[in-house]
Amino acid sequence: MTAAAKPYLTGHYTPVADEVTATGLTVEGTLPPELTGRLIRNSHNPKPGITPTHWFKGSGMVHGIRLRDGRAEWYRNRWVHTPALDGAPYMTEHGPDLTASTAGTHVIEHGGRLLALCEAALPFELTPELETVGAFDWNGRLTSAMTAHPKEDPVTGELHFFASSPFPPYLVHHVSSPDGTVLTSQEVPGASAALKHDFAITEHHVVFLEGSVALDLSEHSGIPYRWSDAQVSRIGVMPRGNGGAAKVRWFEVGQGFAMHLANAYEDAAGRIVVEGPSVGREGWQRSWNWWVGAPDRGAEPTSGSLGRRWTVDLVAGTVREEQTDDLTVEFPTINEAFLGREHRYQYALSFPDDRGIGNHSLVKYDRGTGARQLLPVGTGQLPSEAVFVPAEGAGDEDAGYLLTVVSDLNADASRLLVLDASDLSLPPVATVHLPRRVPAMIHGSWIPDADLA
Repeated sequence: MTAAAKPYLTGHYTPVADEVTATGLTVEGTLPPELTGRLIRNSHNPKPGITPTHWFKGSGMVHGIRLRDGRAEWYRNRWVHTPALDGAPYMTEHGPDLTASTAGTHVIEHGGRLLALCEAALPFELTPELETVGAFDWNGRLTSAMTAHPKEDPVTGELHFFASSPFPPYLVHHVSSPDGTVLTSQEVPGASAALKHDFAITEHHVVFLEGSVALDLSEHSGIPYRWSDAQVSRIGVMPRGNGGAAKVRWFEVGQGFAMHLANAYEDAAGRIVVEGPSVGREGWQRSWNWWVGAPDRGAEPTSGSLGRRWTVDLVAGTVREEQTDDLTVEFPTINEAFLGREHRYQYALSFPDDRGIGNHSLVKYDRGTGARQLLPVGTGQLPSEAVFVPAEGAGDEDAGYLLTVVSDLNADASRLLVLDASDLSLPPVATVHLPRRVPAMIHGSWIPDADLA
């Protein structure tokens, strides 16, 4: 297959070839004053002339938009300058080089640091202007990889994350102090070599998901995993705190794989409720074929990904599974003030069907009423994962803004939409016009100035 035929090098996913900085961006509408900070997003963007064997093998590039006092001060994009960007191999004769990271999955703030993440490696610290500082390992205390989906408890400020490996130890849970200086770690017994991408926390528990995807060394894409009917799907529930790993319980669930979770919480009866989209065998295979550029692939990088809910009854030792919607969705988000606690509203990105028919949309779910609200963005346009930012003095859970960067193939351009999260039918609160088309991205964060002080 030629490089041009790789789906992740075409259309919305076409990489950009350079790093730019633009200032004084054009704003339509009025930017709310509480939007003082940076929207930073991350994804895979291989350098010109390089065709990775898998979308996830492309080098990471962050895109940032700086907002302050009702102005859009700048846009800039930068590759994350890790050894892998210059061709350093991940696997060496001494084992994996945890600094040879693509650093292209997510970007977060913790303890005043900006960290670009990839689940197979160490995080990479960035400056507020998105220049690369270097690998961050908690002063030598982190000796494993770090998931790209850490969870910061909104009450304690602790950052929970894990390391997953196809070889023992299969799963290690880490907790960083709010200031990012103290790291505690414990191996989680009973875990297997199954792929683990995301997880969840509740007020009193940590929740791990193992799907039906396992190590397969015959897979030559550079990501050695494949769907396995023999791999049992499970949910692991571990009490939070020192010694919690010894009390983990594993529950078998139906075959599938959940790439991303919206949230988890403990309901009034003490059950653990976990929500997020998941795929079955066919959906996984067609998505994988898109990621590697193989035939018989879906039109989009996600196929058959449907909303799902798992309710774990710790007393009865049972799990109830149910499908929550019939839309193909991914990238679920919430108001993160409710992370680990019961939430009412949930947001996601809806994809066209497996043949590419239909438009991309943003979706808002009201779990209280069961209502679903769609915001189609139009033919040839792709919104990014919606990031929720609370309004100043907000009382209601959905009182705030959704930030999404829309890639527009019609105009070869992109724009940042600031939407009223309480009602997606309202016109945008503000639109920021960006100086270039921003490629389709994976994850990102809104980072207020106060968090980087």
